[in-house]
Amino acid sequence: MLRGRGAMTNRDWYDDSDYENAVERAERMTRIGWKAITGVTGLMVVTAITAAVFCMVVVVGMVYIVAVAL
Repeated sequence: MLRGRGAMTNRDWYDDSDYENAVERAERMTRIGWKAITGVTGLMVVTAITAAVFCMVVVVGMVYIVAVAL
């Protein structure tokens, strides 16, 4: 980093605070992203199971109607 009149200070040679802050933000965003992915995937699984159960209920109902009609 350049400070003041363009000269580097001794601290700048080993100052990684900007890098560490960026890494920390990236890790936080990664955790948030994985939580979002997990949540959406869980919601899709629940929806698929609900749809499958609904279809099975419809099939059982149709079989019952056909059996009663005979």
